[in-house]
Amino acid sequence: MVLSQPTVGHPVRFSYAANGLDSVALSALACRLKTTHAPLVIVTANAFEAQRLLEEIPFFAPDLKVNLLPDWETLPYDVFSPHPDLISERLATLYQISQNVSDVIIVPMATALLRLPPVAFLSAHTFMLKKGQQLDLEALRNQCAHAGYHHVSQVMSPGEFSVRGGLVDLFPMGSVLPYRIDLFDAEIETIRTFDIDTQRSLYPVPEIRLLPAREFPLDEAGIAKFRSQFREHFEGDPQRAKIYKDVSKGTASGGIEWYLPLFFDATATIFDYLPAQAVLCLHGTLDKAAQSFWFDATSRYRLMAHDPEKPILQPEVLLLKADAFFSQTHNFSIIQAQLDLANPLPAIDVDRRAEHPLHKLNAFIAQTQQRVLIVAESLGRRETMLQLFNEHGLQVQTCESWAEFQQS
Repeated sequence: MVLSQPTVGHPVRFSYAANGLDSVALSALACRLKTTHAPLVIVTANAFEAQRLLEEIPFFAPDLKVNLLPDWETLPYDVFSPHPDLISERLATLYQISQNVSDVIIVPMATALLRLPPVAFLSAHTFMLKKGQQLDLEALRNQCAHAGYHHVSQVMSPGEFSVRGGLVDLFPMGSVLPYRIDLFDAEIETIRTFDIDTQRSLYPVPEIRLLPAREFPLDEAGIAKFRSQFREHFEGDPQRAKIYKDVSKGTASGGIEWYLPLFFDATATIFDYLPAQAVLCLHGTLDKAAQSFWFDATSRYRLMAHDPEKPILQPEVLLLKADAFFSQTHNFSIIQAQLDLANPLPAIDVDRRAEHPLHKLNAFIAQTQQRVLIVAESLGRRETMLQLFNEHGLQVQTCESWAEFQQS
């Protein structure tokens, strides 16, 4: 299946008979778009579909840089915060989108509706450290603290740093591994990754990028903005609210993400991060997904909005409405992808009780004009399938990748 490239105002629609076929078509399109620096942004109906595409697209096009903008995995107005690894992945993806270095960006609908920090926040709170650079340790401590990093005795998680003499350990948000900086006087002599379990250095790198540790500023200016906006949004004595008192002390309370708009004059949306040439794929029944998420948010708001010690923001302050989301998609080239339930693929399951267990698969192979690729979920499973095929006279050739299959 070869997709036509859409243009603004002229969407392309396609349907696919089974999961996986959409990934083939979308990966091929993304490879073509990559030559023009146009990212493919896939908005899925749910997190499951997003994860499926995240795993499948690199199989068909391993050279593509594919990023997921994950959900917070919390319910609206929850009193606990997302896992630090999720925040790290979100910040890394948002930064990469803003720099237009991703080829494919996958976003679940619930995530796409969330209001985001302004693009300028990420750029203003991101800084680089390079080998040979002069480094003032006190200035670095202050810079890390302003970016939301925690000073610890031993670095173990993203968003932490430690200083021990001429050694600085940093675990940047969005990074897979932490880094150890070795100083010679005030100059960065080496930067190496290290293992958090053994604390042993691994391999050298020329530079590292430090993203902010949170999606909002908890420095002096950020706290002042939060306090001012809080008093504007909520009536009564703000000192009755635990979140107000905690933020005033510089503490990030559980669930603080649901107060994100109070830290900024204006928030952004996913569309503000995208380049004009981005191509949007609206994947699945997004209207139903948006309505469902809005129903959950408004229901929880009505249930929880009357506690003076925990005032909460209205859903429209935190989220895009469905009509506003779809209205903004019209500024981009659009692909609409739907699973074709009316024309599913024929059943090819193995019937072990039959005299010829592979009769359905054999019939499918006999009637198709195309070559057939059978994918196993593991090497062990592949060996089991090969044994079954050999026992019943089905001769197959093994391959290790999609590219090898295409060239065979």
